[in-house]
Amino acid sequence: MSGALIDSLRAAVAARPDDVTLRVHLAGVLLDAGRQGEAVAEAAQALQRDPASPAAQDLMRRALSSPAAPPADDAPDPLAAYEQELSGVVPPPFDRSPRPGVAEPVAGDADRIFDVERVRARLADVGGMEAVKRRLEVAFLGPMRDPALRRLFGKSLRGGLLLYGPPGCGKTFLARALAGELGAAFISVGIAEVLDLWIGSSERNLHSLFEAARRSAPCVLFLDEIDALGHRRSSLGSGAMRTVANQLLAELDGVDSVNEGVFVLAATNAPWDVDPALRRPGRLDRTVFVAPPDAEARAAILEYHLRDRPIAAIQIDPLVRATANFSGADLAHLCDAAAELALHDSLTTGEVRMIEQRDLVAARREVRPSIGSWLDTARNVVRFANEGGAYDDLAAYLKQRKLL
Repeated sequence: MSGALIDSLRAAVAARPDDVTLRVHLAGVLLDAGRQGEAVAEAAQALQRDPASPAAQDLMRRALSSPAAPPADDAPDPLAAYEQELSGVVPPPFDRSPRPGVAEPVAGDADRIFDVERVRARLADVGGMEAVKRRLEVAFLGPMRDPALRRLFGKSLRGGLLLYGPPGCGKTFLARALAGELGAAFISVGIAEVLDLWIGSSERNLHSLFEAARRSAPCVLFLDEIDALGHRRSSLGSGAMRTVANQLLAELDGVDSVNEGVFVLAATNAPWDVDPALRRPGRLDRTVFVAPPDAEARAAILEYHLRDRPIAAIQIDPLVRATANFSGADLAHLCDAAAELALHDSLTTGEVRMIEQRDLVAARREVRPSIGSWLDTARNVVRFANEGGAYDDLAAYLKQRKLL
């Protein structure tokens, strides 16, 4: 009887799909018949048409709180009964007891491949880079802080930004600081967490990554070494890598991709190797050059890496002038080398001493800047491959440093 009634109600709903009262009645009949999933679906349809309907809200609460119907076939398993009877003589066919030291598998959203973090760093913790901070303020921070103005000007809470520059200049830390400034979740992914040996697995990993970011919105999704994932397809000999690049394009701006509240930041040392399609509007449509640290940034980086070490009478300004072409990673290495010299002297003499200016000066003679080869490549790109003006900010930096 209930089956015939449900069929009749379904026919009536199909004829009058916007009749909320009729849908609620159908959902109630489905729930009474033990068809909980179908009842939830019909209640959801009713709430889409009238979110304030008390009857639809009450029915949705009832449907979600009702226990699932037991399986129809609940007859006892005779084999299970024999196994239980002979358990003391015959061992079970499968041993499912947990092994010591081995974690039990988890299911659902807890079984994530990608870690979602909450970051404490702020842009104030980033030394220098004022031009980059202003660009981030315009692209992300300003619209996030003022929703009314954002809606007035039609600014979407989605976007992509490509950070490029020499290695070791703080692109990853800048992305983390932006996430902390927004109060957003942060997901950082490298190529090893996406690329897989088996065909199709890399594409599934990319899709899972973006789905995790969408569930965690607002979220900053940081893709490191984007040139490996989104390499120029015209120069790819591997069909598998071409499909990975296509999947990345689809996730950024595909028909089924809803990335509202997902801020995609990508970093690369070689933007000239990134597929042009990734840099069109709607994808990584804004490009920011992260230059080697300027004088103010170098002073902040040196102070940061020395502040927790025993130092005495260190003069920062001479060190800043002597490290003009150093990246942030080079400056950290300089401080480590100076600490090694002071530690070795203390071990040799048996008298512990502080890190002094002479240690940093001696370390500067040993440590060389690591970005020279990158600057040579960048100079050639600006000279011969900047017809569209994509690297004008890089050209301005090279001219300012008299490298062009």
